[in-house]
Amino acid sequence: MCVVDELVERVDDQDRVLGAVVGRWEAIREGWLHRVAVTVCRDERGRFLVHRRSGHLSRFPGLYEVVVGGAVDVGESYEKAAARELAEELGARVLPDLLFTFLNRSGLSPHWLGVHEAVVPDRVIADPDEVAWHGWLTEPELRSALLEWRFTPDSHEAFSRYLAFRTARS
Repeated sequence: MCVVDELVERVDDQDRVLGAVVGRWEAIREGWLHRVAVTVCRDERGRFLVHRRSGHLSRFPGLYEVVVGGAVDVGESYEKAAARELAEELGARVLPDLLFTFLNRSGLSPHWLGVHEAVVPDRVIADPDEVAWHGWLTEPELRSALLEWRFTPDSHEAFSRYLAFRTARS
């Protein structure tokens, strides 16, 4: 398997770009802050998209996720990165809404996480290199799954903050 390292921009603890471009693996290894964009995907009925990562992926193989996303490329905004990742991983061409960002200290290394929300079609075309399985869960089903299945650390943190954000907004 060939692993190509993504290039990311280092940012500071206020999410300001520092001007240094590094490989994502180096940023993770060194604990340097960088940006990641994720999207909570819902369908027209309000169900949440959940997927299991492919077993050959280098980060969190075989774990479940309630968000779709990845690293923000050099010069890219959170929103553009989220839209690119949705197209790459799900074949969904939608513009996600950026809800909030936060300094996430869970996972492999600290990073800024831009959390988006998008309504996507029921029938997505998941990239088998990225997604081994996907399905739609209601909120009660998802809350149960988060306790029973093995999810990525980002999923737990992002979804918990997403629910708090949604509650505060209503």
